Amino acid sequence: MINSSLIIATYNWPQALECSLLSVMRQKQLPSEVIIADDGSTKETAELIKSFQQKFPVPLRHIWHEDTGFRLGMIRNKAMAAASGDYLIQADGDIIMHPFFVADHLHAARSSHFIGGSRVLLGQQLSANIIQNKTLDISLFHADVKNKLNGLHAPALARVIELFKKEKGLYNMRGCNMSFWRKDIIAVNGYNENISGWGREDTELAIRLYNMGMKRVYFKLQGIAYHLFHKEYDRSSLLANDEILNATIANKLTCCENGISKYI
Repeated sequence: MINSSLIIATYNWPQALECSLLSVMRQKQLPSEVIIADDGSTKETAELIKSFQQKFPVPLRHIWHEDTGFRLGMIRNKAMAAASGDYLIQADGDIIMHPFFVADHLHAARSSHFIGGSRVLLGQQLSANIIQNKTLDISLFHADVKNKLNGLHAPALARVIELFKKEKGLYNMRGCNMSFWRKDIIAVNGYNENISGWGREDTELAIRLYNMGMKRVYFKLQGIAYHLFHKEYDRSSLLANDEILNATIANKLTCCENGISKYI
């Protein structure tokens, strides 16, 4: 049995986080603990987490820092540093997890590999209905479900496909559906906190894992994540973040200077 930590990033959307936590409680295989990586939410989120802690089937921890802008990489580093699990599964607070989400990640975990999964996009109307009614059973036949192929669940078939197809993608990394061994994250010094604002933090981390010799698990048809609709984040930082990303590629970096080591 792998000792695992499920890390869920959130920021000031407790209604979505509630649905995400409810989906954790429905998991066929539970993680050893759940850590909420909170990028500065107000007390409403803290109160929601406290209410769940009283009934949650595994330890539910809350890692918070002050809101001084979008610092997703930093709060994930703090949560991963505090994690007790040997294997870290990463999701977001606007993700509804398929009942086999955790089980799929743990079953696919292997040495010298990391996982970057995909997501099913839910439209605005369906997302509002889920949040209002807490209905977590999502049909791929619903008209408001996008990326329907990402919702197909057939992990045994995925393992057959992987014999012939290796996953090498860089720019399809989704931080809302990733997992890795904690020791590997520490070896590359976690997320690069020089990346500020939205964009490229997950891709830059993945490139350093690749540069260290890691491989990426083929993870279609498993680890299904349903993404609740929200407006796009401010992308004004993307150009500066791309410069950091390109430097990591050009210099074949395996480790960043400003990362998780500050919290360990």
